Amino acid sequence: QVQLVESGGGLVQAGGSLRLSCAASGFTFSSKAMGWFRQVPGREREFVASINWSGTNTYYAATVKGRFTISRDNAQNTGLLQMNNLNPEDTAVYYCARGLYNRASVNVADFGSWGQGTQVTVSS
Repeated sequence: QVQLVESGGGLVQAGGSLRLSCAASGFTFSSKAMGWFRQVPGREREFVASINWSGTNTYYAATVKGRFTISRDNAQNTGLLQMNNLNPEDTAVYYCARGLYNRASVNVADFGSWGQGTQVTVSS
């Protein structure tokens, strides 16, 4: 049974940092891409970042590029999202997702399993 459990969300002031973690189980983590998405009420789920199976290729949304860094530790079955210089527009529920393939992607349709989400709130 595939499980993805996010942690690390919280309340932070603008300009601050948070580090999200995604603990994966129930599948061969090192064989799949993973991604991070976010969603605010009333809006569609939005791509944030993704990483391929080996960690050698990454994609970022334009709104987070240069501020967020996605990484993975295949030995620990863990995905990470380091978020720096946060602003109020980053406020959302953040979800990690397992890719259907080993390559990174920006398309939500290329991800097949999702965590329960973790709330990130950035105050101005």
